[in-house]
Amino acid sequence: MNPQTADVNAAIEAELQLLDPAVRASRALAARLLDPEFVEVGASGRRWTYEEMLAALPELDGGGGGGEDGPRFEPSRMSGVVLAPGIVHLTYETDFRGRRARRSSLWRRRDGETGWRMYYHQATPVPPAE
Repeated sequence: MNPQTADVNAAIEAELQLLDPAVRASRALAARLLDPEFVEVGASGRRWTYEEMLAALPELDGGGGGGEDGPRFEPSRMSGVVLAPGIVHLTYETDFRGRRARRSSLWRRRDGETGWRMYYHQATPVPPAE
């Protein structure tokens, strides 16, 4: 497997973990996947920092509050590209209880680290007519 494909696949695997309610409910698990410099612009337009996201994640949509059988984000059409060594850009869509969003994430792996961490995420609502 080519190294770029391996990097994209690793970022996709990490992104899917962040959509898992069990990971969202655990500060320790989520903290391993979010970069300390993480920023998100959510579908609501709110800007989130690393600490704000870790504190709120269990209660946000798709979080562990609904339990393992609770509502989940359903991702589709996820793809990625390596922008530079240690930087992967993912794009995809999610559906959560009929609300769709287009999503974009930047994942980075710093020198000396083995795991990928989400550095930036943005969600944009999809109009109901689409």
